[in-house]
Amino acid sequence: MKSTFRSAALTITLLTTLAGTASAADPVRVRGAITEVTEVTEDAIHVKARDGKDVAVKLSAGTMVISVALTDLSAIKADSYIGTAAAPQPDGTLKALEVHIFPASMRGVGEGSRPWDGAKDSSMTNGAVGSILGTDGRTLTVKYKNGEKKVFVPADVPVVSLEPGDRSLLATGAKLVLLATKAEDGSLTAVSISVGANGIAPPM
Repeated sequence: MKSTFRSAALTITLLTTLAGTASAADPVRVRGAITEVTEVTEDAIHVKARDGKDVAVKLSAGTMVISVALTDLSAIKADSYIGTAAAPQPDGTLKALEVHIFPASMRGVGEGSRPWDGAKDSSMTNGAVGSILGTDGRTLTVKYKNGEKKVFVPADVPVVSLEPGDRSLLATGAKLVLLATKAEDGSLTAVSISVGANGIAPPM
């Protein structure tokens, strides 16, 4: 399981890097909830996307499923490997929209900072926590190759942990964020599916 998860994580590293551009060949992100899982072969799911569209997504042998569970800021330590979607502040720092903590097997995934579609002018920054600042411990220095960002995490921002999951999580009603490739015929095949545990919506 760990070996498979690590290999799939490397795939996500590549796809996440590509996802900052707008070509039709680039990966597609879909956020929403599962409305149906194909019963006979379980080779596809149907999702009600956040924009109201019904989307069919194929599954492959290589589709990785990740469990997303709520935690809190105290779970983040110096040198934790995290990702955060964040919005720019006037002073050049970032304000987190969410924070997700990677397991050790995914350390290095998507390292760096790139544009994100979570909010206007938002970015996604993945890196190691270099320091935890402030009297309330809510300002993180996130370090990555050739750079670092200072990120403030408001009290109402969700903090989640990522762990390897399996297809048993792909149940009707489950909330998810998935990354898929798009074929020439327009069909989507999931590369990774992040599923909220206990009914939560993955905040990424």
